[in-house]
Amino acid sequence: MKTNRKGLWVPAITALLLAFMGGCKDEKVGIVGVCPVVLSTDPANLATGVPLDKTITVVFSEAMNPATITPAAFSLQGSASGGRGLGLVSGVLSYDGATATMSFKPTANLTSNATFTATVASSVKDQNGNALQADYVWTFRSGTTLSPSVISTDPANNSTGVFLNKQVTATFSEPMNPSTLTSASFTLMQGTTSIAGTVSYTGTTAYFTPSAALAGNTVYTATITTAAKNVPGTTLANNFVWTFTTGTISAPKVNTTDPANLATGVALNKVISATFSEAMNPTTISSSTFTLMNGTTLVAGTVNYAGTTATFTPTSNLLSGTTYKATITSGAKNPAGTSLANDYVWNFNTNPSLGPQGVDLKSVARFGIIAGVGVSNNAGFSVINNLDVGIYPGARSSVTGFPPAIVVNGSIFAADDIAPPGVAAMLLQAQNDLTAAYNFAAGATTPAPAVAPADLGGKTLAPGIWTSASTMLLQNGNLTLDAQGDANAVWIFQIGSSFTSIGTGPFPSSSGGNVILAGGAQAKNVYWQVGASATIGDYTSFQGNVLTFSSITMNSGAQAIGRMLARNGSVVMTNTNIINKP
Repeated sequence: MKTNRKGLWVPAITALLLAFMGGCKDEKVGIVGVCPVVLSTDPANLATGVPLDKTITVVFSEAMNPATITPAAFSLQGSASGGRGLGLVSGVLSYDGATATMSFKPTANLTSNATFTATVASSVKDQNGNALQADYVWTFRSGTTLSPSVISTDPANNSTGVFLNKQVTATFSEPMNPSTLTSASFTLMQGTTSIAGTVSYTGTTAYFTPSAALAGNTVYTATITTAAKNVPGTTLANNFVWTFTTGTISAPKVNTTDPANLATGVALNKVISATFSEAMNPTTISSSTFTLMNGTTLVAGTVNYAGTTATFTPTSNLLSGTTYKATITSGAKNPAGTSLANDYVWNFNTNPSLGPQGVDLKSVARFGIIAGVGVSNNAGFSVINNLDVGIYPGARSSVTGFPPAIVVNGSIFAADDIAPPGVAAMLLQAQNDLTAAYNFAAGATTPAPAVAPADLGGKTLAPGIWTSASTMLLQNGNLTLDAQGDANAVWIFQIGSSFTSIGTGPFPSSSGGNVILAGGAQAKNVYWQVGASATIGDYTSFQGNVLTFSSITMNSGAQAIGRMLARNGSVVMTNTNIINKP
């Protein structure tokens, strides 16, 4: 019997063609077409930290037959730590023929820190009836967080009559990575035509500003893609798409502001203004439609309107070194009743604070008194208000004179306290923070330190670093600290040896020795770094945080708005002293 050479070659050629063309093989008729394959998945194989609300997607190499995308075509199986099975994940399966994408949205959030196995069954077929040649299987691991999401848009989905000069915005559920909000991830389309515009981001809101007015009576589609990520790098679970239809008119708008958006070095007494593109209805320009915010705090002020300009005059000086956000809402309208197309929001930064950088007290800031070896009240009804008293490494037996001294809205803590747990560790941290603050104040060099007068009495000092290599005295008259309108202004007094203020009664001392704050100065921004010990004079009114290497004594009747913080020595209240939180 002869061998049929042709018969030997046919299977080999068929195999080669299958390998080369990706052909689908039918056992009866041979190659019948090109097999569909899975091009990509999201999450990818072996992905970790997958958001718990993730929609699973599969992209095929060609359009598939939707009739084969059935519940049997996809499964998702979970397993927890230790191999404990979580069973099949229920969800909704869908298919987008335009992108050849199958999506599976779980009915509930995935279990955190679990491994999931996804399977696309070989029963799925393309339009020609060609099936996957094998089940497609991959795995991924969930994380612990949800995906960021778009929680609102302006215009809202399906809005009509939208202004032709509308700025399109999307607000997210959490802060996003600004570098991921671009013209590639935030788009506006009119049919298949891309609309030119600029994308910006601030707070939790992304803005798309068209380069030209939109067309009237036209449907537009806005999209935020999954390229948008939050700060840790988690993407949106899905593209967010919404549509709106324009009307026929443009809205009034804000043409200019003073300060301009992102301006720096703005004066603390600045009057904020906004000029409109047309005359507005004055009754709609008010403190409810023109606001100024410092973080989440509303700044008090008065609003006026004249011509085409609205002004906001703060009731008091702005804070230095601070970012402010000004807003004119869409409640502002022209005489015909047409509102702004969007809230108009801009930010600016005020001048840096006068004086040096403030001293960060960290955890020791909770104390009105802290000492190393002793805290005493020798006589009288001394009071510490809204601050704690602490001693470390000294023991509670070294805290004396309480009562008659009292602590109001605070507590006394000692190194040997056994309750509440952790007191000793808390006090040690506070003393460490005091040492760090002391060293920072002692080493401050910017702006350049100025030599302090031999006697601070009768002097008025601007914010800055005032230094003495030896002692510092406050006796003949009062010391005035003038912030020059800057409530954040800072003073640091660097004293090489001891500090003494001297006064006589009754309170406040009539002979001097008091510290007086002017021009918006605040006691919390005054720091006295003392290389030895400090004495606060009889009946004097003192201001600021005293940080000493050794001890602090408050003479009879002396009162302070500040803190008495001794690293190694004692804090002594002589007779009827008062310490108030700065």
